[in-house]
Amino acid sequence: MPEHNAASRLRLSGLCFLLQILIILLFAVFVRYSPESSSSLCSPQLNCSRRHQDSGFQHPRFRDVHLQVLLGFGLLVAFLGRYGPGSVPISILIVSFTIQWAILIQGFLFFFLNGKIYAGAQSMFSADFCTTAILISTGAVLGRVNPVQMLLLALLEVILCSLNEYILLGLMGVSDSGRSLTVHTFGAYFGLMVSRILHQPRMDKKREEQQDVRHQPDVFAVVGTIYLWIFWPSFTSATTLHDNAEPWAVLNTYFSLVASTMATFILSPVLYEETIPRMVQIQDATLAGVAVMGMAGEMLVTPFGALIAGFLAGLISLLGFRFFTPVLCSRLKIQDTCGVHNVHGLPGILGALLGTLLTLLATADTFGDRLELVFPLVAEGSRTAAGQAFFQLCALPLTLLLAVLGGCLTG
Repeated sequence: MPEHNAASRLRLSGLCFLLQILIILLFAVFVRYSPESSSSLCSPQLNCSRRHQDSGFQHPRFRDVHLQVLLGFGLLVAFLGRYGPGSVPISILIVSFTIQWAILIQGFLFFFLNGKIYAGAQSMFSADFCTTAILISTGAVLGRVNPVQMLLLALLEVILCSLNEYILLGLMGVSDSGRSLTVHTFGAYFGLMVSRILHQPRMDKKREEQQDVRHQPDVFAVVGTIYLWIFWPSFTSATTLHDNAEPWAVLNTYFSLVASTMATFILSPVLYEETIPRMVQIQDATLAGVAVMGMAGEMLVTPFGALIAGFLAGLISLLGFRFFTPVLCSRLKIQDTCGVHNVHGLPGILGALLGTLLTLLATADTFGDRLELVFPLVAEGSRTAAGQAFFQLCALPLTLLLAVLGGCLTG
């Protein structure tokens, strides 16, 4: 047994060493600072319409997004009695590796020019988004894979997640500022498919028998939920192009949060015979509320529309845990440790469908000056609102296809 433990430690240490050396070499060859001061380097690959975000590096918003990725998701799994304590350092390991790897992979797709990757604030934001998708996926397989396998999952998923984002945002011109599709939906179903492929009847039965269903003190869920409330609106609006376009995404996210939380207090006593929901349920409702506003947040959802969407997301999340999770486990043989299907997958799909409907309203009369920011192709006349809605709708099955195939391959 000691020899086995030593071998496990050395495998993780050796893999980390090899990956870090590889990344350092690739950075040395390809990565340079973004040339935002030089207009002569403007090109479609550098996505120059967003280069002004590098000015001043937008420190407050960048800090908020980074804190959300690093602390928020680490605390969201800390409440699990058996897996929580070990999952937090693994989450930090995944963040550390994925940010570096995502800057390289996404750099070749979005920020590559003259043989170099130009890294700036926008590339860091994109890397944080990709890291969030990987952390969502790890929530589905938590307790079933070791740290080495977690790193390998991140290694492959970053490539597929970046490819999905490039196809949707770069080639199809889909608007998904808060990442309902490219983060929440992709991360959830990628992780679920990995979990399905890893299904081993004897091992899974043994894990269920050993599973510690008790939770750590609710302080972890409390702090994690507070982080979501404070920092996720910045996460949703991080890619908003101009400050005057920010309030819609921020306000809509807050409206969705409060409504999804109220839904928990309404439905939880009915489903679980509890007067007051557990803090973990409120945490899940908060995640569902922000996921549903990922695509529609900067669109004309209106305040009451955001309340309705958040309320539905909160209901769907609770109903999913109560009725759909047992079906996933018993019928489909998918063990979803952290319930990512209910708090990211289903709300992400709902958010994508809502965004598609709102795209039909994308006219100069309804959006005003924001039309150029949210739907530039519609504003310039190269695409109609109905055509844009068609691409928004097609993005959903495409994301699910890439997530399912990628999850099967990785599993």
